[in-house]
Parts: sequence; structure tokens; C-alpha cells
Amino acid sequence: MIDPVTALKSPVAGSTDTPRITGSEVTTAGTMPSDFTQVLSNLMTDAVQTMKQGEAVSLAGMQGKASTQEVVSAVMDAQQTLKTAIAIRDKAVAAYLELSRMPI
Repeated sequence: MIDPVTALKSPVAGSTDTPRITGSEVTTAGTMPSDFTQVLSNLMTDAVQTMKQGEAVSLAGMQGKASTQEVVSAVMDAQQTLKTAIAIRDKAVAAYLELSRMPI
């Protein structure tokens, strides 16, 4: 089952510069851009990079260039990223279906 997006990473209690969500679109001050498409674009770019990194580390592990711990960590990060992307896609499809059922 897919975990809720809010359960992915919790900020450290008492930290003043912890961003609300992960990704390059958030600054350390916690401010976010006003353009929603830019936020989604940055999140998807980060997701693709995480998946590529997981793949590269797993290949390096098969060649003996990376430790088992590095491979497991990279694969787990990629898995969590994929789960998050699937959850976002499911929510977008559900919202679209709900809008398509609205009477005009």
C-alpha cells in the first residue's frame, strides 16, 4: 500500500530552517514559488534524478564499485520516490474524474 505523502519525511523538531517539503523549489527559509507548475516541474525533475541515481548506484554495486549499504540506500530512495510519484498521479486522476462527473 502507498504511504501518504505527509508521512515521507518529518522535519526535525525545533529546527527553524527545515523546509516543508523536499525538492529544489524550496529555499532554506521555507518560501515557495507562487507558480504551481514550477513546483511540480521541479519535483518531477528531482524524482527523475533520484531514479537515475538509484539505477547508477545499483549498476556500480553489481560491478563491485559500491557497497551494499550504498546500493540499498539508493534503491530505497528510488522506491520511495516512485511511490510518491504514483500517489500524486492517482490523486490527479481522481481529481480529473471527479471534475468530469460534474454537471455543466
